[in-house]
Amino acid sequence: MLIGTVVGNIWATRKEEGLTGLKFLVVQPDDLNESTFIAVDRIGAGIDDQVMVSRGAPASLIEERNLPVDALIIGIVDSIGIGRGGENG
Repeated sequence: MLIGTVVGNIWATRKEEGLTGLKFLVVQPDDLNESTFIAVDRIGAGIDDQVMVSRGAPASLIEERNLPVDALIIGIVDSIGIGRGGENG
């Protein structure tokens, strides 16, 4: 999984069977060494949302079907907390 920001939309009127009705977004990973990529969105993310993305084979299993997808938005990030597990410091 990775975290990134939605930076654009993709519209395609003609696409592979099984992809009809899916929304495609352009995601820029927070790690700027990685390139932007296209991800399927089923949860309602939009431009400038920070999102969690699953990539690879698990992303292709949508509604128990194996689709030609390699990135799936699985969450919209509200906040990120990084620390030492409850320790003060």
